[in-house]
Formats: sequence, structure tokens, C-alpha cells
Amino acid sequence: MKRLFGTSGIRARANVELTPELALKVGSALATYTGGGEVLVAHDTRTSAQMLESALISGLIAGGCTVHRVGLAPTPVLAYLTKRLGMDAGVMLTASHNPPEYNGIKIFTAEGVAFPPKEQERLESIIAEEKFRRVDWRSLGRVVDASGAVELYVESVRELVSLSREWRVVLDTGCGATSILAPKLFRELGCKVYSLNAQPDGFFPGRSPNPTEEALKTAMDVVRGLKADVGFAYDGDGDRMVMLTEQGNYAPLDQSLAAYSDYILDRKGGGVIVTNVEASMVLEEVVEARGGRVVRTRVGDIAIVDAMLRHNAVFGGEPCGAWVHPQHHHAPDGTLSSLLVVDALEKTGLKPSEFLARVPVYPVIRRNVPCRNELKPKVMAEVEARISEVFAGVSDVLKVDGVAARMSDGWVLIRPSGTEPVIRITAEGKSEERARELADEAIRLVEGAVSRA
Repeated sequence: MKRLFGTSGIRARANVELTPELALKVGSALATYTGGGEVLVAHDTRTSAQMLESALISGLIAGGCTVHRVGLAPTPVLAYLTKRLGMDAGVMLTASHNPPEYNGIKIFTAEGVAFPPKEQERLESIIAEEKFRRVDWRSLGRVVDASGAVELYVESVRELVSLSREWRVVLDTGCGATSILAPKLFRELGCKVYSLNAQPDGFFPGRSPNPTEEALKTAMDVVRGLKADVGFAYDGDGDRMVMLTEQGNYAPLDQSLAAYSDYILDRKGGGVIVTNVEASMVLEEVVEARGGRVVRTRVGDIAIVDAMLRHNAVFGGEPCGAWVHPQHHHAPDGTLSSLLVVDALEKTGLKPSEFLARVPVYPVIRRNVPCRNELKPKVMAEVEARISEVFAGVSDVLKVDGVAARMSDGWVLIRPSGTEPVIRITAEGKSEERARELADEAIRLVEGAVSRA
């Protein structure tokens, strides 16, 4: 059977590859896996959420599970509550930052962390064999309203973050899962909030669910026009966060990650920071200067969280804006990250631009090359075979996730996406010219391999 799970659960076009029939099977498989346990279920704003949720819950009930239905909520809230409420598992219906026609199923363990690869394989085996747990009509599961449990998450964040002054904050929630929760939390912590795209809408009429710089032009103008202290934007399910400076500028994602890592290590007196293979080389410079250590993993929060637990990390995150704060829970959390950034700004007395300016920026270029999923193994085999001859002065080739070539003045990473039919290219150089040179060479390498696959 074709693999269902990618780097962030199951994700595909709704009612095309991700059908109600598949959602039913996933629910039945999870009921079989848990032995008819307690399962928490939530969804983002996508138009296909109700269709897939109904099918998923039917499979869970048929297997004897008690389903605690949260309704609309960000992914990190589902993850936090799964552990807090003592559930056997949690299920989030979301496609995160993907376009509106996509949806997904992301499963969390009783500890509130995304299912690791081995557990994903167990579920896939159950689905492939279709040996589902089916209970007698007298033992069927039921649905319990758990929407009120979101307040437990709100209370936990209020205990973690305390602000002493009124911050003027612009929030662009993108019509996604944070549309209600994020403004509520900022207001309860004493901020003056200006909300954009704060109506839940699965068509995402305001902007793309992916908070790119281009998608946030309006939010940046609003920050400048209102002379706000800071701005934040979130992706569709709220596990990612992007910062906008007081000048209305889009904060570079690698620089934001490095600046907050620097702040945390200064507060903690050192420690381990976990990031993925795509993050800037500035992470090593900043972290090691603070007496810390960087551990790099495969792309995806599953790998980040696994390494954080193994190394007892003080912080971890990816340059897409998905940050994990282990003092609260082990899932990327955009709303919490943005609140903790404001807390850091308050404690350091710095403006966002000043907070970021403490960290150097090396040019990073990210590109995608279209590649059908079934061609990816052949394409990557050719890339691995030729990468050392294509790039001059390669000092090291890494295969933690995809293939990376490192040189004295930069590096390039070529890896297949786990959620989309593309090959991702990341290039970083000590200069813009060098970064572009590396990216262009990588694109030619991959496009050639795709044409021959």
C-alpha cells in the first residue's frame, strides 16, 4: 500500500485523495490501535472539515471509542489538551498552510506529541489489512462535547505569560484556526489588538493560509499605519507564527528563530537548541556563542520534538515559524510563540527590529521544483550521485534529510517534500550572489533529474 503519512500526518486534496472513505478507515484503525479508548478530535476552518470529521468519528465510534469533540481549534490546542485531559490519542483535521482544497489528518499520542513513524506504520498496517475493531451495538462509542476544554489551554498560557504594559499588536489570523483564540489571548493579557482576517472561513478569502511575505502586505501596511508595537500572522492551523516589526517589515524566519534562540540561551545559561537541516548556519554561530549546542534533524515537527525529548532541549523550531516551547507542551504553537516573543521584547526592553538586529542575516533562498511523488526516489538517487561533481569545493555531504552539500561559503539542501509534489531546494551563502548561484545550480540539477526520471 502507498504510504499515507508524510512529514506532518496525512495530507491531500479533500474529496479526491483524502476521501470520507479514507477518513472512516483512519478512525477505525485508531479505534483498533487504542482498543476503543478516549480520543480528542478538533479541526481547522477548511470547508471539508465537517465531511471528514463525521467519517472519522464514525470509524472511532464503531470501534468503541469515546470521542471528545472540541470543534474549531488550532492544532497546538488539540495537542495540549490531549495530554492535559488524559486522552489515549488526539486527532486534528487540518492541512496547515496548504491551499484551501487540501485537508489532512494529524494524530497525536497520549503525551500530546505527533505520532512517530513507527506508530504511523502500525496504523497503516491496520488500514491495509482492514482488520478493524468492531464492537457490538451495545458497546458502541459516543460523542462528548469538549469545546469548553479550550479554556484550559487559555488558562495555562495566562499562567506562563504576564505582560506589564499595553502592547499595540496587529494580528493577521488569515481566517484560520487562530481567528478567535489568538485575539482573545492577547486581549486577556492586556494588549490593544487590531485584528485582520479574524472571521473563520475555509475559503481563506483574506489571504493564503501560508503567511508568506507577499500574503502579508496588507498586515504590514496596517502595522505601519497604526504605528503598532509589533505584528504577528499565523498559518491555517496555528502551529506557525511570523513576526512583523514595528516598522511593518516581515521578520526573516531564520533570523527570528536565531534571535529567540539567543534570548532563551541567555536566560537559561546554555542548553540544546533543536532545528532542522534547512535552518540557517547562523544558528550555530549564535547558539555556540552562548555556550549552547545545536542538534539538527529531518524536516518536520515529529523529528524536532523527538530530538528535543532525547536531548532535553530548552527550545526547538523550524525556520517556517513552527516553534516548540517544552516548558508548556511539545507541539509547535504559533499563538504561544508570538506571546512569548512579546514577553521577550518586554523583558529586554527592545523593539522587534532591535531584537532581530542582534543576529546577522545570511541570504537564504528557497525554491520548489515540481516533481510527481512517484518520481521522487529516482530523482533523489540521481541528485545524490551527482551533487559532489555539480558543486565545487564540497567539504561535506549530509543525508539526514534529502541531500545537503556544504562548502566554506555556503550550503545547499535538496529534499523531497513530504506533503506536496515538489522537490524543495534551500541555498544559503555568505552573500546574496553566492546564495543565488547555489540555488540556480541546484534547480538545474533537479530539473534535469526530473526530466530523465
